[in-house]
Amino acid sequence: MKKYFLPLALAVSLFGFSSCKKDNDNSANLEIRMTDAPTALEEVNVDIRSVRVKFADDPNDSMKNWVDFNTQAGVYNLLALQNGVNVLLATGTLPERRVKEIRFILGTNNTVKDNGVVYPLVIPSGGESGLKIKFNKDLNANLNTVIVDFDAALSVQNVSAGVYTLRPVLKIK
Repeated sequence: MKKYFLPLALAVSLFGFSSCKKDNDNSANLEIRMTDAPTALEEVNVDIRSVRVKFADDPNDSMKNWVDFNTQAGVYNLLALQNGVNVLLATGTLPERRVKEIRFILGTNNTVKDNGVVYPLVIPSGGESGLKIKFNKDLNANLNTVIVDFDAALSVQNVSAGVYTLRPVLKIK
């Protein structure tokens, strides 16, 4: 029995290593996650419809040249994403290139809750050009995870009674 153990162990090890080997297709997986810093508001709800990525070597700035990710579309309460909590927003497989920007395209169901009252949250150009984050990072064959810190305390402004606007302050962690 002992004479079969070493060859069997070697065969199992080689199979394990070969099954873990990545295909050399020059692509990288990218996860985009979101988190938030504290604020005095009770809720800050942002309606994320899609997440898009743009490459640094793309000469055309039109929206046509953006890569759409598999997005978990929905309304996210940013204040539920504090103290190390984050949520997976989007995933995609991209060629190994330099990513220039990430954009969140927003829907119309954006609100804040302040002192028990829910108000609309106005986001200029959120549904058209989206919320843009400069990125400038090379992707590689390992899984790349990007955590976007959406600072609600700095982003939400009460411009008049019951009127709130979002001027996003977004940071990459």
